[in-house]
Amino acid sequence: METALYGGSFNPLHIGHLAILRKLADLFERIYLVVSPKNPLKDNIDASSAEMRLKAASEALLRHPELCDGSRRGRVILSDIEFRLPSPNYSINTLDALAAEMAAEGPVSLTMVVGGDQIADIRRWKDYERILLEYGVAVFPREGYDLEAIRLDLLSENPDYKIRLMDMPEVPVSSSEIRLALSKGQSVDGLLM
Repeated sequence: METALYGGSFNPLHIGHLAILRKLADLFERIYLVVSPKNPLKDNIDASSAEMRLKAASEALLRHPELCDGSRRGRVILSDIEFRLPSPNYSINTLDALAAEMAAEGPVSLTMVVGGDQIADIRRWKDYERILLEYGVAVFPREGYDLEAIRLDLLSENPDYKIRLMDMPEVPVSSSEIRLALSKGQSVDGLLM
């Protein structure tokens, strides 16, 4: 089964995440939305907010039942797998744990979903080579990143890396911009998922 793992802090989930989930629903049979309690490469995410972000993600998905319908291709499943894993939450550990959980279902192809900013920085990730060889990545565009150049650079290191560029428009919204607007008392209507 073609399965995607789309992980992040999701602080908060917004229309950009929704656009990515909709695109993933066209590409994969199942998508695990994995809320990360604490990203080891981000200092600005407070692990104490993890339960609140997981609850908010559940509520956001309830507002989009078309994504969670078990009878359709591209079903989105909210996962708390990183809450059950030892910290720090390295992506390779999450992929391995999810693959082990899914092994009972039979053969599964698991792909990690990342943004252009993340693929540009992937060499800082723990065991990034295993991620790219064993699981592969599906990359969505982010402003300021030349995905084809990044892909070619990584493939020059190892032509067996599995890197799939997602053909979709950039969505010019970020969780940090939403948090900043909220802190200033500004409306974020229409931006949240």
